[in-house]
Amino acid sequence: MPFLVRFLVTHAVIGVSVAVMLVGAMVAFDVAGLGTLMTSSEDGPLALALLTFGLGITFGSVQMGFAVMLMSDGEEPPRGRRVLTRLVPRYAKVSARR
Repeated sequence: MPFLVRFLVTHAVIGVSVAVMLVGAMVAFDVAGLGTLMTSSEDGPLALALLTFGLGITFGSVQMGFAVMLMSDGEEPPRGRRVLTRLVPRYAKVSARR
């Protein structure tokens, strides 16, 4: 598998894992009666699957976006993070219009 594909899949899995943990915490702590509603309804497992799927897609996409935006610019392979060592000023010539 090419390195960039593996890079994106890894970060997508991280985002989906965070979504699964969030949904688990929401159900376990019964946020807004969500856990009670899912256990008392016969369609609770379907609602749980749809909530997990929707949040998984969202968090996976956000994590992939963060990883791509924070990739390093040099010749080294992407690490998913950017470390600023020093700021370099850039100068621009400005001419007055008349």
